[in-house]
Amino acid sequence: MYHTIIIVGNLGRDPEMRYTPTGQAVTNFNVATNRQYTASDGTQVKETIWFRVSTWGKSAEVCNQYLRKGSKVLIEGRLIPDPSTGGPRTWTRQDGTTSASFEVSANTIRFLSSRGEEESSFQTSENVAPPDDNNIPF
Repeated sequence: MYHTIIIVGNLGRDPEMRYTPTGQAVTNFNVATNRQYTASDGTQVKETIWFRVSTWGKSAEVCNQYLRKGSKVLIEGRLIPDPSTGGPRTWTRQDGTTSASFEVSANTIRFLSSRGEEESSFQTSENVAPPDDNNIPF
C-alpha cells in the first residue's frame, strides 16, 4: 500500500537544518495552508492547517539555503503518524485549547516564489501570506 500528500503553502518561519550522528543533513520547516469558504449560514470561514515538513540529504541543504519565512512551496511526500495515536500530533495549549500538527516527510519540494516575491514578503509581512490558488501548478 502507498499514500502521498501534496501541499501548497507558505513557510511560517525560516528552515532549521541539523546533521544526524552519521553526518546526514535534515532540514525541518513549517508550512501553512489556507482555505477560505462560506459556511451554510453565510459566514466567511478562514481555515489554516499547519504541516511540519522534514527533508533529508542534498534536498535538505538546498531547502536550508534557499527557503525563508513566507516562501511559497509545493511539497509532495508522505504523512508520518504519531506513534501513540496513529493520527496527527496533538497537544493542549496554555489557554486550554487543543491543537494538532501533521508531520510530512518530503520527497519533492518545488519553490513557487520568485526571488523578488520572497524578498518583499520577508520585509513587509509578519504573518504568513495565504497561497494564491491561481498559481497552483495542477
